[in-house]
Amino acid sequence: MPKIDVNKVAEILKKNQIDPALLRRVIEEMNLAVQPDPGDEEKPPAIKKQFVFLISDPEGRLPKNDFAGWVLQIPENESPATTKERIYRAAYDFNASKKGRMLPAKTMGDALENVPAKHFKEAEVWVKTKVPVLVVKTDNEIPMDNLKVVKGGRLDDED
Repeated sequence: MPKIDVNKVAEILKKNQIDPALLRRVIEEMNLAVQPDPGDEEKPPAIKKQFVFLISDPEGRLPKNDFAGWVLQIPENESPATTKERIYRAAYDFNASKKGRMLPAKTMGDALENVPAKHFKEAEVWVKTKVPVLVVKTDNEIPMDNLKVVKGGRLDDED
């Protein structure tokens, strides 16, 4: 639907000899209608984020078998090395709150599972998995022995 300027409408109404008092009321009402609502203010653009995987390594070395960790996001232009500091900051803020003084976050797991998202948002870290997820190690190779392409486009090791 095309939009028309309030001044253009006023000119058209004047040409058609509308009562000046009525014209003034209509123009005032149109001016109020075209003013933006206070809640419609433009929001800042969304922050571009990158994913980070934080590995749980309480002994200070990676386990030989499966291990667990958390999926997080931080701003795209920030170093992943800042991730732990961001979590610490969110946990410190939470622990300083009334709820945090009652049930403080003492470990990374406590913080990631129990600290409300608002504390993480202030520290610019977004927790995607509150509960640690298992990590499966890979050597980044796909074995090509005994594999061949079959008619349906599938890989199969049978003749």
